[in-house]
Amino acid sequence: MRLTRSFSIFLALTLVPVLAWADINPGLYQEYQELLTKYLTEQTLPGNGLVSAFDYDAAMADDELAKTLVSQRQALEQFDPETLEGREESVAFWVNAYNFFMLAQILTERPDGELISSVWDYGGRLNPFVDSIFERKKFVVGGKRLSLDGIEKGILLGKEYQSRGWKDARVHFVVNCASVGCPPLRKQIYTADNLEAMLEENTRRAFNTPYHLRISGDTLYGTELFKWYEQDFVEAAGSVRDFIDQWANDEVAVEVSRTSTLEYIDYDWSLNRPSNFSTGNFGQE
Repeated sequence: MRLTRSFSIFLALTLVPVLAWADINPGLYQEYQELLTKYLTEQTLPGNGLVSAFDYDAAMADDELAKTLVSQRQALEQFDPETLEGREESVAFWVNAYNFFMLAQILTERPDGELISSVWDYGGRLNPFVDSIFERKKFVVGGKRLSLDGIEKGILLGKEYQSRGWKDARVHFVVNCASVGCPPLRKQIYTADNLEAMLEENTRRAFNTPYHLRISGDTLYGTELFKWYEQDFVEAAGSVRDFIDQWANDEVAVEVSRTSTLEYIDYDWSLNRPSNFSTGNFGQE
């Protein structure tokens, strides 16, 4: 029996809330993916390390940029995160949200019309009288205002996810703070299907870059992420060294085992634009 048009619409609307994100909204991050596809370049380093740079200048010259950002923001404002199902889907969603909001922030808030040189130009370390961009509750998901810290520390690494067994220290190697010293932004969005592989790959390949891990004599130099979030790595593996041993490739793990001292690499907060990287040949292909 043929359904009437009105009943068909009613049936479709009734079914939507009970379906998973991947089923009801495969295009939820479509505009964000478009930005990554157009303007992000990944570069493989010797030893299979990975860095990436975003071409902000080219993005800002795109006449469709404002429309793309508004459309993506609206999709997140209207999406109910309570419909997310399971660890993989939930973690992937919030990692994408964090990375998109950071990218959109850089592209839209340009003091005096100029691109910032570092996320600290917005306030915080260099201007303690102004909240850092990580603390501002200006990013909306499902009608709720959140800060970047709220997404990362309050949700992804927060108590609720910890109680569910979803907290994962490797998240530190997939959220991207738009800086050279950050683990790389990736060309594809995170999904329930690729999350585990991407968590492992990003962590392993970060350990093959001089921004996150290097050895000199018997001294191991690690990213300052290990200092700032030491407790997360201790909870995950027992110690920072054990975490590295767990996720690094065999060659790196052997080299790390031969060191006796741990020191930290100064975090490079320069904007992750191509010209700020001393490694890779962004834009030279």
